[in-house]
Formats: sequence, C-alpha cells, structure tokens
Amino acid sequence: MSQFSYETYLSPFTWRYGSDEMRYIWSLANKRRLWRKVWVALAAAQHDAGLVTTAQLDDLRTYEDAVDIERAHEYEQELHHDLMAEIRVFAEQAKIGGGIIHLGATSMDVEDNADVLRIRDAMDVIIQKTEATLGALAELIEREADHVCMAFTHIQPAEPTTIGYRLAFVAQDLLADYQTLRQVRVSLRGKGIKGAVGTSASYTELLRETPLSPRQMETLVMQNLSLEAFEIANQTYPRRQDWDVVNALAGLGMTLYKFALDLRLLQSPPIGEWGEPFGRHQVGSSAMPFKRNPINAENMDSMARYLAALPRVTWDNAAHSMLERTLDDSGNRRLVLPDAFLTADELLRRMQRLVTGLRINEAAIQRNLDTYGVFAATERLLMEAVRTGGDRQVLHEVIREHSMVAWAAIMQGDSNNLADLLATDARITQYMAPETVRALLDATEHIGDAPERARNLVSSIRQALPQGTS
Repeated sequence: MSQFSYETYLSPFTWRYGSDEMRYIWSLANKRRLWRKVWVALAAAQHDAGLVTTAQLDDLRTYEDAVDIERAHEYEQELHHDLMAEIRVFAEQAKIGGGIIHLGATSMDVEDNADVLRIRDAMDVIIQKTEATLGALAELIEREADHVCMAFTHIQPAEPTTIGYRLAFVAQDLLADYQTLRQVRVSLRGKGIKGAVGTSASYTELLRETPLSPRQMETLVMQNLSLEAFEIANQTYPRRQDWDVVNALAGLGMTLYKFALDLRLLQSPPIGEWGEPFGRHQVGSSAMPFKRNPINAENMDSMARYLAALPRVTWDNAAHSMLERTLDDSGNRRLVLPDAFLTADELLRRMQRLVTGLRINEAAIQRNLDTYGVFAATERLLMEAVRTGGDRQVLHEVIREHSMVAWAAIMQGDSNNLADLLATDARITQYMAPETVRALLDATEHIGDAPERARNLVSSIRQALPQGTS
C-alpha cells in the first residue's frame, strides 16, 4: 500500500492551489461514491425489470456511501483494475445485493457517467465563482466609469480612457466566458447505459422477457442520476465533450490572464497606477525589502499558461479514439480534468481578491495624465482650429513641431510644456484665445463616450447574472 506524506510527491493542487470544495469533487472517495451511485441506479432500474429483488436493492443502498479505499487498494494490487476492486469491496459489504452489482454493464457505463457527474458539479462551482467575479467587476466598473486615466497602445501613451472602460474590456470577455460555461454545462451528457461498444447488446439479452427495453432501462438509470445521455456512444461517451469542457475553462483562463498581465504592467513603478492588495507584513522580495511584486497576478499568468495547454490533450484524446475505444485517454484524463478545474478555480479565487482589493494610485494617474495627456488632447485643438478657419495641414505641422520639442523635454526629465508652447504661438492664437487653447488641451475631457459604454456593459452583466449576485 502507498503511504502519502510530505516525504513523497504531492501535487500543488493537493493543498496549495484550488479550493477544498473543488478538491472534494475530484477526490478518489467522491469518485467511488459516484460509481456506487451509478450501480445503485442500475440496480433500481433492473429491479423494475424484475431482475433484482427489493432486498438486494435495499442492501446496496445501505452501503452506497461506505467506500473503503484501503480495502479497495488491497484488491487492486491483485486485480490491477480499480473499478473491479471497488465492485469486490461493495459486494463484500452488501452481502445480500453484492451478487448483482454491475449486472450486464461494462466499466465505462459506470465510470463515464460518474465522470460527467463530477464535471457537472465542478462546472457549477466555476460558474458560481465566475458570477461572483462578474458581480464584483460590475461594481468596480460602475465606481470607476468616469475616472480618467491614460490609455496605452503598444505599451506607449496614447489617448485618455477611464478606469471603468478599461475594466469593461475585461468584463466583456468574462461575460462571454460565463455564457460559454453555462452553455457547456447545459449540454453535458452522460454515456448512458449502452454496454461494451454502445449497442446495448448485453442489456438486450439481459432484459429479454422482461417488461423493459434497453432504452427504457437506460432512461430509468439516467433519470435517477438526473443526467441526460448521448443518443450515440461507443464504449465511452464522445471525448469531444471533454474538449468542449476544458476549452471553455481555457477561454476563462485567457480572459483572467489578460487582466493579470495588464495589472502587472500598471503596477510597475514607471506607470504605477494600479496595485495588488498588499498585507502589512507581506514580503515582496527576499533580497529587496522595498519591493511589492505582483505575486497574485504573476501566479495567475503562470497558472493560466498551464490551463491553456490542456485543451490540446483533450483534442488528442477525442481525435485519437480509434474505432469504438482505445485506452490511451485513461491515464491523462485522471490528470487533465481535475487539473483544469482546479486551475480555473484558483484563477477565479485570485481574480476575486484582486478585483475587490485593487489599489488605485490617483497621484500616479494624474502624473501620467499631466505628462502625456496633453499630446492626445492636441487632436481637440486641431479640430477646433480648423472649424474656425484654419488649414488642417498647416496646423498639424505646427502642433507636430511643438510636440517634438515638448517630448524631448520630457525625455530629459523636464515637465511637459506643450500647452505653453501652443498657447503662445500666433499661428494658433489667431483662431482662438490662449485660455481656449489651454482648455482644449485638458485631456480629462477627451474620453468620448467611454463612461456611458462602461455603464451599458454593467447593465448587460447584471441582466445576465442571477438576482442578488451583485
């Protein structure tokens, strides 16, 4: 028997990443309880067919949750088949009903349906946490919808935007992820009860001269599990479903990665506008005590990269599933499915913390606006000067000349004097007063309809979420 302690390898998902709730769903004990749930559902349907007695069914129900993993592992050492080992333990406990466990079934009639039950429960956790994150984002967007800051394209200062509008870009993608997750959740199907190659041949023989057809028996089993079945399956349910699931989780990871990457850029002192929540006694660096590294955002990007790689494994499992079944998906599915959900779970946990505790540095925002915003606001000045009779090409050159001088000054560490240069140039002031020039160069007014659009998205999010989420 294997013994697990800190002296042997433990996955970071065992304790470091993900929630206890998600760990339970993907635990070995829960998997085996779900196997037993399927066996009991099968026995209940076979009871309706007259193949299983009431006493046998009641006996199985008595021991449905009584998994004994240590005993099962003892059997598995001899059998080298984990499901058969669980049957032996279940039958050993349920002495009256044990003899009819797994009657007519193949392993994947049990395992695949149990896997979808786990996927469904795990998806519910992810959807619930995505709802909470969207709700928190909506509140932050609404609060910051009018808060003007510099936008950056190519990591270079561009034009002003608002913090709310920048966050709305992330929230829009997260809303799409949420809708995809819900769609995948609704479309989940189990294998059903179809036997070794999906033809229900064993059940056709078993149910001969009983009141139930194989389809009717399958319907009873799946109703008991509250799970719909694929109409067509081979020995397994179509492995494309795993790809759909993991791809949806990877899409969520993509959105959260972008947010975390942007936060890392904005927390860098040269920009300095955003920051992670930072504990009073938190250590940013072992060598440089002054540092405040964006550890949560960096962890999110690290974890999301791993999640992004997992759909490829599920793609291969589906594409390489030769004929009616191969077993080359089995080993990696023990890793891919729990890892994908636990990674997404951890990403959402950290995202929630960052959104609710986001630090916004008003001084840095104003510094960047003062330094770079006036360049963007020259667009307003140009349009107004042309409206009052100026030549667009001539005035564009005037603004360009002064902009180059002001930019050179900034690069030397001086303040931005572009407003002074333009407000004292007769080629500009012949069309408007100097005070009008300065007013037009106030970048905080150059944000278009960003606040309105940000608030519109907040409304869309709240309409999409269940009542009371935010």
